[in-house]
Amino acid sequence: MSYLSKIGILFLCVLRFILSGKSNALLHHPKRFLVFHSGKLGDLVCATPIFRAIKKNYPNCAVVVMGRTLNRELLNFNLDVDKYTAYEGSFFALVRSIRDLHIDAACIATLNFRGLAAIYVAGVSLIVSLRVAGGWSPNETKSYRLARCLTKIVEYRMGKYASLENLRMLKPFGIVSEDTTKHLSFSDSARNKIKQFFQEQRIIELHPIIGIAPGAGNKIKQWNPEKFAAVADSVYDKHNATILVLGSSSDRYEAERMITSLAPSTKIINTVSLFNIDELKACISMLDIVVSVDSATIYIAEAFGVATVDITGPIDEREQPPIGPRHIVVTPPHRTHPQLFVMNARVYDADEARRQVESITIDMVVQEINKMTLKP
Repeated sequence: MSYLSKIGILFLCVLRFILSGKSNALLHHPKRFLVFHSGKLGDLVCATPIFRAIKKNYPNCAVVVMGRTLNRELLNFNLDVDKYTAYEGSFFALVRSIRDLHIDAACIATLNFRGLAAIYVAGVSLIVSLRVAGGWSPNETKSYRLARCLTKIVEYRMGKYASLENLRMLKPFGIVSEDTTKHLSFSDSARNKIKQFFQEQRIIELHPIIGIAPGAGNKIKQWNPEKFAAVADSVYDKHNATILVLGSSSDRYEAERMITSLAPSTKIINTVSLFNIDELKACISMLDIVVSVDSATIYIAEAFGVATVDITGPIDEREQPPIGPRHIVVTPPHRTHPQLFVMNARVYDADEARRQVESITIDMVVQEINKMTLKP
């Protein structure tokens, strides 16, 4: 966004403030609640406890989520979300679309000046925005800081569990929750397609079914595909496991490198770019374990109660990786300071980030998989 565009949008915010004041009104029973989330797939999965908390406290309130167009399918069939609308078009088109939704309450779950300003200019009565504490975010720009002064502000504490920090945004709406359970759903057609696929591939449920996702949306987190191959060789040999390679078309290169590095005796089923998001959710829900770097695949698995082995690399493991007895986090040895955070995945020491991910060994990952209770 250009400097002049930001000035123009801030001018509209000031004009609306003169006419109507701040968006910090007391609301006892919001009727239409907007959650703005411009993050990627994995971050959006981690925000689903927000939707459940709103619905639990205000069952008659319509929950609208605004985010990336590509994320729409992720939330399809989610009973806590009444509508998904894409964050796209001009600023004025965005304002009009928000006005047409008749929103009276909103929280801004990501640091986004344009989204925050559009919701404010649209006349929403109560808006909650975030102020980062205990760290720094490149998205907390001067224009964002100016615009959020017109809203109710809640601290987001870096280094703390992100799903809990997300729920803290709801306190100004009278909602107090610490339930960080993720929630996703898929269609009956997706379930039937995956069941048919499993039958065609002769996947036997008596054997452990392990999904391995060798790609990474943010390539700085990428673990060596040859290491993923070695992990697959080990679990196939030790546990007679059925191994599915997971990923989208953007992961094809890493998947091919992994597959060509497998031992001749290791058998895998390559599903990369075979399923849409709805079908991928259904497929992951039928697995026993998912092994991946910190990515959307890990969080989709968590949402369906599937065990995970999360190779965090440069990610701060305190903030977002799944927690609980069925979720294992593999962190770099002897690390003093993570490089990537939920609120800052753009500015970091690239050499140190790569050192951290590359310091995680094949044995470290295999040992954690072997600790899990697997089918005989």
